[in-house]
Amino acid sequence: MLVLTRKIGESIQIGEEVTVRVLEVGKGTVRIGIDAPQDIKIYRYEIYEKILEENVKASVGAFSNIEEAASLWRQTEKKE
Repeated sequence: MLVLTRKIGESIQIGEEVTVRVLEVGKGTVRIGIDAPQDIKIYRYEIYEKILEENVKASVGAFSNIEEAASLWRQTEKKE
């Protein structure tokens, strides 16, 4: 992990397209501004974790539905 010290108004550059600027420092908080192209998705980390959890749940559900569909398909083939 890269650790940097920045003052209010100072920035860091990530690649060629993303700039992160320190806007304000308060009691236990830091406000930052992120300038990035619209096609780059930016999430608070706790939200990103929830998205990953939901994706895992969805993929597990989809797999069981596929298994159920395959079972039904096999039953239909046997009847014909």
